[in-house]
Amino acid sequence: MSANQSPAGQQPTATYDSAFLKACRREPVPHTPVWFMRQAGRSLPEYLKAREGIPMLESCMRPELVAEITLQPVRRHGVDAAIYFSDIVVPLKAIGIDLDIKPGVGPVIANPIRTRADLAQLRDLTPEDVTYVTEAFGLLTRELGATPLIGFAGAPFTLASYLVEGGPSRNHEHTKALMYGDPQLWADLLDRLAGITAAFLKVQIDAGASAVQLFDSWVGALSPADYRRSVLPASRKVFEAVSGYGVPRIHFGVGTGELLGLLGEAGADVVGVDWRVPLDEAASRVGPGKALQGNLDPAVLFAGREAVETKTREILDAAAGLDGHVFNLGHGVLPTTDPDALTRLVEYVHTQTAG
Repeated sequence: MSANQSPAGQQPTATYDSAFLKACRREPVPHTPVWFMRQAGRSLPEYLKAREGIPMLESCMRPELVAEITLQPVRRHGVDAAIYFSDIVVPLKAIGIDLDIKPGVGPVIANPIRTRADLAQLRDLTPEDVTYVTEAFGLLTRELGATPLIGFAGAPFTLASYLVEGGPSRNHEHTKALMYGDPQLWADLLDRLAGITAAFLKVQIDAGASAVQLFDSWVGALSPADYRRSVLPASRKVFEAVSGYGVPRIHFGVGTGELLGLLGEAGADVVGVDWRVPLDEAASRVGPGKALQGNLDPAVLFAGREAVETKTREILDAAAGLDGHVFNLGHGVLPTTDPDALTRLVEYVHTQTAG
């Protein structure tokens, strides 16, 4: 079922007529909806207090804690959607990959995948592997009511980069060496990760996600030709696997100005745009039939209220001719962002676009 159609033979959900889902479906909205990547987390003092002394991966596996953290920015900022608090490596941990999230570093993989034999580490993910996800979604959907809850997962390329490099990488040299040097192994790796990612998203949708976002954080390191040949098939497999649910599918990557059309081609209903490309230009690159999400530079929030409003106005003007626009940052909320700046930004967008 297309995300632009109402659920055939079903009663509309409580969230169906929300501004966020209407924008994703490219329908008229009462105001431009707003949510922020990384809104649930490190910029909020209540988050730091809730997670005090609890390692990141453990915090992702405690349903009541996940629910509390996910709800915090909805209460504080009045955003139009919640995003499930988790991490993109959670499904890898769930299937037994030996990894940890180290403060100040990120995910670190004990045994990187660089040979065909290493693929054996990647088994299929089942709902039983992530029962804590289902439980947390149940808690959240009851609490959120008409506010949509966004599920998410890491895209195959970004997950592969962590697995092959053994952790975060600036140059992705091991990843690209595998991609160029053993194309068949690379294709098999991404195909397996696509299956795991799709299964993880299905668990979230079955548990009540109103939309899902696929984060391809590092794919901006590739050229369009390399993306089309070596990444697009796996990302398309993920989106096709969840196409029948009728929930909007969002695709986002950083530094992907040259890839925007391909991100949409992979199967997204909504294409996320970072701050480097104006939304009207992004619309021409993506083409018709897709909503856009974005795209205030997160650093602008440090510049003071007047500057934030000026830059926000520019984005709203660039989006004025779009069929569907979800206001967001061009990447995640930075850790030292003043939470009040985010609250004011939500109010400003709502006020400027109401009517």
